Amino acid sequence: VQLQASGGGLVQAGGSLRLSCIASGTIFSINRMGWFRQAPGKEREFVAGLSKSGKSTYYAPSMRDRFTISRDDAKNTIYLEMNSLKPEDTAVYYCAAATRRPHSTVEGGYDYWGQGTLVTVSS
Repeated sequence: VQLQASGGGLVQAGGSLRLSCIASGTIFSINRMGWFRQAPGKEREFVAGLSKSGKSTYYAPSMRDRFTISRDDAKNTIYLEMNSLKPEDTAVYYCAAATRRPHSTVEGGYDYWGQGTLVTVSS
């Protein structure tokens, strides 16, 4: 499985961005996908997750009201719509895919990772 994330950039506080992640390869093995982020000097943290069907979504509590994860199976793509962005949202955002079914918010619960896309929110 290969994952390619895109859509990052520079945005002012209060603005919005939509990240995309295209999956390729043996995508039939994927049961879950998700987004993580890593801010400078901090550990990578869970942002949002999505089940294979798309019916179940999971969010980190601080992002639940501002971020939306979704998928387009026809395009083998997941998205992260980010609204009301804050300077503290500045980070490299990574998409990830898991072959195991149980939901996980830790890095070890995912098997494949994209290269990351940088989001910078200016104050």
